Amino acid sequence: MERVKIEMRDRVAVVTLQDPERRNALSLPMAEAVAEAFGSLEASHDVGAVVLTGAPPAFSAGADLNDLEHASRSRLRRIYEGFLAVSRFPLPTVAAVNGPAVGAGLNLALACDIRVAARSARFESRFLDIALHPGGGHTWMLNRLLGPQGAAAVVSCGESLDGESATRLGLAWSCVEDGSLMDEACRLASRAAAAPEGLTRRIKATMRASESLGEHGDAVDLELDAQLWSVEQPEFRKRLTALKTRITGRRRR
Repeated sequence: MERVKIEMRDRVAVVTLQDPERRNALSLPMAEAVAEAFGSLEASHDVGAVVLTGAPPAFSAGADLNDLEHASRSRLRRIYEGFLAVSRFPLPTVAAVNGPAVGAGLNLALACDIRVAARSARFESRFLDIALHPGGGHTWMLNRLLGPQGAAAVVSCGESLDGESATRLGLAWSCVEDGSLMDEACRLASRAAAAPEGLTRRIKATMRASESLGEHGDAVDLELDAQLWSVEQPEFRKRLTALKTRITGRRRR
């Protein structure tokens, strides 16, 4: 079975989890397929951004129960590589959450840079429901996005968030009608994909590095070399010249 499908929309790669009968459960084979797909996309210069979604009716219903029943340190690590491959991906990523994103499936959505939620989306931890401690960086990601109180409500109290609630609390960027989800996710991704690949990679790396900085001045120092690098790139010179030409033309009119 082809567990992951990749389609190209210009320079946007749409990655779809393909196990709808099992609600795209993040089994070990599925996690390995996700890691392999993102590895191949990272090596391609035809890709500028990625949209990740699931075949209806779910984004991902979470870990495979058989994997959990026979869990071991090495097996769990191999499953974690699925969403770690997404988290480490050097280009912009957008999760198009088209239904339930549960447990490990929620981890997969959280590993993306941006989440766009359909009205039918559900963001649920559910580790509490089966008396299982969260794994895969679940608490860390939710703390960063929701803060301690929001993370506690979702993880420790089992609160479920729909698309509108997730957007209001900052877990998702926007909530749209189900029929508009992929168009909106691809619209966001296409803006990133239209930029020079080297620049988008450098910006994402800088944004990651800046998360650990404590002072504004540290961020200035971090960005200085990258900005000077971009000034020397041919695409900047080309776009700057085009912008100056447009401005001059408007002034003449």
